[in-house]
Amino acid sequence: MRDVAVVAFVQSRHSAEDQGLAETEIVLPVITEIKERTGLSRFGFTCSGSCDYLQGAPFAFVSALDTLGAWPPISESHVEMDGAWALYEAWVKLQIGQIDTALVYGFGKSSQGDLRAIMNQQLDPYTLAPLGVDQVSMAAMQARAYMDRAGVKEDDLRAVAARSRASGRDNEFALHLPDPEGDDYDVAPLHPYDVAPVTDGAAAIVLAAGDKARELCERPAWITGIDHRTEPHALGVRDLTRSEAARLAGEKAGAAGVEVAELHAQFSHEELILREALGLGDGVAVNPSGGALSANPVMAAGLIRIGEAATRIHDGTASRTLGHAASGPCLQQNLVCVMSGEKNNG
Repeated sequence: MRDVAVVAFVQSRHSAEDQGLAETEIVLPVITEIKERTGLSRFGFTCSGSCDYLQGAPFAFVSALDTLGAWPPISESHVEMDGAWALYEAWVKLQIGQIDTALVYGFGKSSQGDLRAIMNQQLDPYTLAPLGVDQVSMAAMQARAYMDRAGVKEDDLRAVAARSRASGRDNEFALHLPDPEGDDYDVAPLHPYDVAPVTDGAAAIVLAAGDKARELCERPAWITGIDHRTEPHALGVRDLTRSEAARLAGEKAGAAGVEVAELHAQFSHEELILREALGLGDGVAVNPSGGALSANPVMAAGLIRIGEAATRIHDGTASRTLGHAASGPCLQQNLVCVMSGEKNNG
C-alpha cells in the first residue's frame, strides 16, 4: 500500500442560523485558506461531498467548483455523501499512484430548509418515506432499544451531551451551546440536547502521498487503515442496539490502541453504541472537539471528524487517532479512518 497522509485541515466557523450566504460562499474561504496553508493552487485530484436536496437544485455541487478555479481543466469527482466518503475516493485514487496530492471538501447549509423532511427522502420510497418518518424518530426508537438492552438511563445520555457541549465551547468553530437543561422531549427518550443541532458549514482536507506529504506538513497524519461498511436499509432486519458495520470497519481499519476518537454521533446514544462497537475504553479521549452534538454541518461533519483527529497528530498531542463518519438512518453506514504520526509499516 502507498503511504498517504492528511497534511492539512480547514473548517468554517459553523452557524446554527442562516447567515445569508450561499453554499458557494461558505466553501470559498475554506478552499482559499487550505490553498494558502499548503502553498498549492492545484491538486492532482479533487473530490467533494454534498447533498443537492439541501439546496433544492439538481447538480448544485457544480456551483462549488467556482471556488476552485477549474480552468485549466481539473480531475474532479463528487459523492452525494458526507465528505468522508469523498476522502475515501481520493485515498483510493492516490493508491493508484498517478497523483501525489488530493483536495477533499464537504459542505452543507441545513438552515434553509426542513432538515427532517429532507432526510426523509433517503428512506425507502415505497414503504417507509411515505409514512413521513424522520431521522430523529428513528433514532429515538434505536435509543429506547439500546437503553433497554444495555441498562442505560437518560442521565447517561445527558452526561454525553453535557461533555460534548462543554468541549464544543472550547472549540472556536463549534456552536458554543449551553449545558443541557429541561425535561421536555424532542422524541422520547431523546431530549433536544440529545439531538445534533442544525448547522451550516464546510470543511476541506488535503491528502498527500509519500515524500510529498512530508514536504507539505512537518508531522503528517498517516492513514494506517481506512474502511467503510454498510448494514441493511430496512431497520427491521438488523439489531439497532449494536453497530455491526462500525465494528467491522473498525476491525479492518485497526481501531485498537487509539488515543483519541472523533465519532460522528448525531445523537447522544450513538456515541455509546459506537464506543462499544469500536472497543473504545475509558482511556480514549472521545470527541474532544465537541463532536456533532456541538456542530453538525450535514455532508461535512464526518469529514470534520477525520480532520479533528488528524489535527491531534499534527500538533503532537496524540500519536494514534481515529476519525469516524456515519450516514443513513440509525448508523446504517460507517467509515473508520485510523491515523498515526508514523508511516504504516505494513
